[in-house]
Amino acid sequence: MFRIRVERLIPSDIETVFAALTDHAGYARFPGVAKASLLEPGPTDENGEGALRYIHGGGIHFYERITAYERPTRMCYRIEESKPLPIRHDLGEITLSEQGDATQVVWRSEGHIDLPLIGGLLDRLSESRAAGSFAAILDSLG
Repeated sequence: MFRIRVERLIPSDIETVFAALTDHAGYARFPGVAKASLLEPGPTDENGEGALRYIHGGGIHFYERITAYERPTRMCYRIEESKPLPIRHDLGEITLSEQGDATQVVWRSEGHIDLPLIGGLLDRLSESRAAGSFAAILDSLG
């Protein structure tokens, strides 16, 4: 099982940070993301709960469903499909809190690469790589 937690203090207001992290089509501007698009808008907010996004980065394709959207403090998502590696995704959560003029962001993701024999090894490898990707995205907001 992989468990990723990346935490950053971003020198920007919470609304600006939340908007950047929930603008799914805009993810292509982040380091390591080759392509991103919003495939299905959410019923009450385009980027909100129920939205389906596609992200291609680091040689892997993700289809992620937004499962919670609490502006401006929390967004949760679940990977519904991934290629070429099948991922069983148990948790995807980004939480934000105001810290004076800055925003504290905690990004967590947990799951398992669902392949017999080598899934555990791939979990450990992907844990480090994904943590680096999350950190690069958050660092680009600062």
